Amino acid sequence: MREARIIKRPKYPKAWLSLSQGENVRIELERAIAPILERVFGYYLVKLGNLSSQLDASACPIKNQYNLAQNTQDACHVQSKSCRLPLQNNSVDAFLLTAELDFAQDPHQIIREIDRAITANGHVIIAGFNPFSLAGVMKYLPINRKNILHQGRFFTAARIKDWLQLLDFEIIQQEQVMYSGLFMRKTLNQKSRIQKWCKRYLPWFSSMYIIVARKREIPLSPIKPKWQLNPKFASSPAAASIRTELYHLIKESNDIKEEDDVVA
Repeated sequence: MREARIIKRPKYPKAWLSLSQGENVRIELERAIAPILERVFGYYLVKLGNLSSQLDASACPIKNQYNLAQNTQDACHVQSKSCRLPLQNNSVDAFLLTAELDFAQDPHQIIREIDRAITANGHVIIAGFNPFSLAGVMKYLPINRKNILHQGRFFTAARIKDWLQLLDFEIIQQEQVMYSGLFMRKTLNQKSRIQKWCKRYLPWFSSMYIIVARKREIPLSPIKPKWQLNPKFASSPAAASIRTELYHLIKESNDIKEEDDVVA
């Protein structure tokens, strides 16, 4: 398995147009994450990276949405590196990352920064390139070498989920998106027969995946349960009548015993 941290920093895409079929990929990702964002609530949403900043997140009910990217652009609100977020601890309710880990020099540090800044029960949405797809195979072929996708890391979804679970994130959902080589400048038709057939029979070979996770925290002082002992006798009319009969039997036996002692 390749190490997550590398010495040389990969070339970082400035916009979706830097990728082959980048505009088509952006549209398909917006369609896929729209129903996910509808279920995310809170006060602050941070879209991390250049590609994430250019995604439409209007479906999310969170009003305060901020774009943090390395390069200054129209959609960027704060210029910052993903591995050094200028955010307070436990201050962000949701993070959106699109291929940010695939072009990172140290993806572990990015996830640690997210873990530091996210609130309890906060959500993180990560979209990445699938190495088991046709695009993952073409990445290692001498095809369109100028395509910036050759710089991508293409981490598996299972590896990303392991990193998240080590930091107490609960994996809620995983979606598979698009079936394309992504290295050819072709128009992606999501309604084509090939796309529908692959989505039905080959879901795990999609070009991209989306992982949704939620931060879980265990309180330091757990609440002790209040133990309640069950009574020996149930407080019911039947039990009360049984206790009354036993009382009378015991009393009669004691009276008989006293009479015998007097006679004797």
